[in-house]
Amino acid sequence: MKTIKKIVKWMGISVGSLLLLLILAGLLSRLFTSQPEPPGELVDVGGFKLHIKAVGQHNSKPTLVIESGAGAPSEYYYWLGELLKDSIRVVRYDRAGIGYSEGSDQPRDPETIAKELHQLLKNSGEEPPYILAGHSYGGHYIRVYKHLFPDEVLGMVFLDAPHADESERLKLPHSPAYLRPLYHLGAVAGDLGILNLHGRLAKRPLLWAPGLPKKVIEGYRDYVVDGGYLRGYIKEERKHKELVDLSRKISQFDTLPIRVFAGTNLNEPLLRKMGYDPDFLRTERAKMQREMASRSSNGEVFFLKGGHITIFSLKESAQFICDEILKFIHQLKYE
Repeated sequence: MKTIKKIVKWMGISVGSLLLLLILAGLLSRLFTSQPEPPGELVDVGGFKLHIKAVGQHNSKPTLVIESGAGAPSEYYYWLGELLKDSIRVVRYDRAGIGYSEGSDQPRDPETIAKELHQLLKNSGEEPPYILAGHSYGGHYIRVYKHLFPDEVLGMVFLDAPHADESERLKLPHSPAYLRPLYHLGAVAGDLGILNLHGRLAKRPLLWAPGLPKKVIEGYRDYVVDGGYLRGYIKEERKHKELVDLSRKISQFDTLPIRVFAGTNLNEPLLRKMGYDPDFLRTERAKMQREMASRSSNGEVFFLKGGHITIFSLKESAQFICDEILKFIHQLKYE
């Protein structure tokens, strides 16, 4: 019995010492890590600053404004900006608490987020008309912006964005209950510098998108300097149901031009392991993407070989999307 107690005590001391050493190393990494340098500007929108990156000259054509997916940094959409900047102006930004943007004490409900984007565009000198592009849950957010500021939006582009009824129709499970506590734990690890330490030592950063330039991927390491990034994501997730419910109510767009781009690649072995039929998911999801395009009399859908992120992070896929956006603008009589 005494031997067992000694072993348990020794193990406790060892684990505690290792954890303390890890925390000290993390805190030191934060101490010697310079503050992140955002690639764009930080613009005050009323007590806090949002990061905005705009490329391309102002001209007579509409400006493309990109709304990121849940927790996705604006740098994910690098190629869309680079490939379009010689033809139109492209704006990428980070929502509050995400990427390079400062956190906000305001609720993360969809209307507040849309109003913050509106204020950001105004304060940074951008002017409508806009074409809004929304990736993933960003597709829900751009619908809300269009609803609140209808006269500013000339068209919408959905980048592998979900149908409002996707979870129910695909019979997707609810997020595990342990995820949110895990995110909170991750935020604390960020505050202690542990995520920063990992980000500096790992070959691949925590956030990663295939096909982007090395300088962009290296910049992802800035996001794990502290726990603010995860807290920003957690705050948005709390309003997820509200966002989807509102998006469902404002899903009819009459004659508003809409372009839907959807990836077709699925991780079939993983899906089968989880008990899903990939063929059913692919067929039903394609049906919903067509439905999204049909919500306007001027809607089109394109199915791309690629995944949820690679349809725009891979240059060749992004080029196809950019070409279609330019055709779209030409059809609107903007030269």
